Amino acid sequence: MIITTYDAFTRLSTMDSMRLTDFLFEHLEDYATSKRAILKSIQYATKEISGLGGYIFTAEEDGDFMGALIINKTGMGDFMAENHLVFIAVKKEFRNQGIGKKLLGTALQYCSGNISLHGKPDSRALNLFKSFGFKSEYIEMRFENLKEKTC
Repeated sequence: MIITTYDAFTRLSTMDSMRLTDFLFEHLEDYATSKRAILKSIQYATKEISGLGGYIFTAEEDGDFMGALIINKTGMGDFMAENHLVFIAVKKEFRNQGIGKKLLGTALQYCSGNISLHGKPDSRALNLFKSFGFKSEYIEMRFENLKEKTC
């Protein structure tokens, strides 16, 4: 297994970005979002779209993704975490083999600053995050604005 790091300097090819989008969409399962949102987080991390960037960590074997993790920089370190873990997924047949742990460990060593994440209370990954020292200190409340507007 090879863990590879991608960022603004070592970008994924367009084809690999689409492969990674498809991989995450399939293997996030119940926690999936739209392919558009996944691709946008990839493009943000690699600075293909405007933003501060971030990091993508993939676990691969024989050219196939076994797992992936995406972190986007927030630029808000004065009042919240400097980084946000957007997605982490491991292919079903490789779960419980330490791949998620290796990806998360690599990400924590690589990133400077604090890292936040959003997760559902029934997430399979909660114990993994807790084992690395993540704590649940706040709740998130979200207002879903149904009309388009900009601040």
